[in-house]
Amino acid sequence: MRQVAKTNKIITQWLRWPIYFRITLFVLLIILAFGEVIALVEPNEFPTTFDGIWWALVTVTTVGFGDYVPETYLGRGIAMIMILAGASFVTAYFATISATAIKKQHNYLEGNVAFKGTNHVVIIGWNEKASEMIDSLKVVKPYKQIVLIDDSLNESPLIENVTYIRGDATNDLTLQKANILKADAAIITADQHKNEHDADMLSILILLSLKGMNPELYCVIELLTEQQSNNANRAGADEVIRTYKLTSHFMMSSYLAKNGLSQFYSELNPASGNVFKVLPVTNSFIGKTFKEASYQLLEDESILIGIKRGEETKVNPPLSFQIQHNDALIVFTH
Repeated sequence: MRQVAKTNKIITQWLRWPIYFRITLFVLLIILAFGEVIALVEPNEFPTTFDGIWWALVTVTTVGFGDYVPETYLGRGIAMIMILAGASFVTAYFATISATAIKKQHNYLEGNVAFKGTNHVVIIGWNEKASEMIDSLKVVKPYKQIVLIDDSLNESPLIENVTYIRGDATNDLTLQKANILKADAAIITADQHKNEHDADMLSILILLSLKGMNPELYCVIELLTEQQSNNANRAGADEVIRTYKLTSHFMMSSYLAKNGLSQFYSELNPASGNVFKVLPVTNSFIGKTFKEASYQLLEDESILIGIKRGEETKVNPPLSFQIQHNDALIVFTH
C-alpha cells in the first residue's frame, strides 16, 4: 500500500508540472538516449557522443543536414524508431508552445492576466474621463504603469503602459489581480451606464473594497450627487471630486465671462505642462501676507492660488491674509 501511495504521489506531482515542460523533458531524453546509442552502434560514423546527440537533434526536428548518416541496418533501425518516437513529441512540443503563447495573448487581451508590477495607478471604469486621464498621465509620467479595471470591455484598449483587468472592482479577486496592495493610488470614475444615485453608491462600495484591502492606498473618487459626499469621506476617500459642482462652476464662469474660457480650461490639463500643487509652508513664508508670498512664488514662475488651512481652503484670500505655520500653499505651476 505504501508503494502504491508513493507511486500515486509521484504521478500526481509529475502531472502538476506544465505540459510543455514535461514534453521538453521527453524530447531531451530521446535526443540524449538515441545520441548515445547511435554513437555506440556506429562509432565510425559517429566518433563522439556529441556527434550522436547532434544527429539525433537535427533528425527529430526534421532539419536533416545530412552531415551524419547511419550506415548499418541496426543504425538505420534505431533512426526509424527515434523518428517515430521523437517526431511526435517534437511536434507536440511546438504545438503546445504555440497554443500556450496564443492562450496567454488571448488572456491578456481579455483582461485575465494578473498585474505583477508595483507603485502603479489603478483607474476603475473605462470612459472618456479615464481615457483622458491616461493620456495626461502618459505625458506627465510616461513610465508610470497603469492598471485599468472594468467589466464592460470585451478586450483591452491596447494602450502603452496600461494593463487591463476585466472584472468587478468590488471583488477581492479582481483587486488582487490588479495588485492593489502594491499600488500607488486608485482613481474611481463614476459608472456612466447607471443613473447618478446608483453610480455613486457603486463608487462608494468600490472605495470600501479598496480601503478594506489597502488602507494606505491614496484614493480619488468621482461623485455625481451631493448625497454621497459624507459617505465617501467616511469610507476613507482621500479626495472627493464632485463632478456636478466642477462642471456647473465652469459653465457658469463661461457664461459670466462671455469671452471664450474653454481654451483656458484646456490649459488646466497637466499634459499641457501646467499643474496644481499643494506645497507645505516653509519658514520663509511663515508670517508673510498672501501678497508677499505671491510675489516670492512668482520668482519661481508659480502662481499662488489659495491657502489650505486644515479642512478649510481659501481661494484668492485678501492680500493681507497672513500665512501660518500649519498652512499649505495651493499654487499653479509648470
